[in-house]
Amino acid sequence: MAGRERPEDLTGRARIRDAALLEFARLGVKGATIRGIAKAAGVSPALVQHHYGTKEELRRACDEHVIEVIREVKQEALSGGMANPGFLAVAMRTALPIQRYVARAMTDGSEAARKLFDDSVEFSKEVMGRGMAGVSEPRTDDLHAYAAVLTAMNVGLMVLHEHLSRALGADVLVGDGYPRMALAMLDIYDDRIMSPELIEQSRTALKSLLADGAQSSPEENP
Repeated sequence: MAGRERPEDLTGRARIRDAALLEFARLGVKGATIRGIAKAAGVSPALVQHHYGTKEELRRACDEHVIEVIREVKQEALSGGMANPGFLAVAMRTALPIQRYVARAMTDGSEAARKLFDDSVEFSKEVMGRGMAGVSEPRTDDLHAYAAVLTAMNVGLMVLHEHLSRALGADVLVGDGYPRMALAMLDIYDDRIMSPELIEQSRTALKSLLADGAQSSPEENP
């Protein structure tokens, strides 16, 4: 995906969708308008309505496109794409409007945001559950929680991109800020900050809390 353009991306319909991604990211679903999206795409409002009907239908098309692109980029990256020198540059250019869209969708708290998050959780479970070259099997007995927390950590980088960009002194969604942020994430994934003993103590204590909660009856906690 990252090394080529889809045929449909050359069409007016795709240009409208891409303009809508940026408008929804900038203004939110409530603030974006058919007229504003049409202006950004360089087409008439009538053509936007011809292709998508309503703003809600256009938003749904954006959601579907975002989910598809995220899946394809992750699959290609995990299947060896990171070894291709051109992959990261093209992936970053492709991902920029996607990341801004996701960041806004998550803060808007819409149905779209829930779908995007849930799909990302299921994709992470799917990848980790079936195994893949370069990805170790998670050391967890709760794969769903593992995937959900991992997704929240990754999405959180997008949602907090303005604060993170300020802290690093560069936009983390584009330019020098992105590789610096990504390198820090790799260091975190590769590091083991807590000692095995402290991890085991914490895990035992937390599992005890879970067990106590499961044993509590509704009568004991009205």
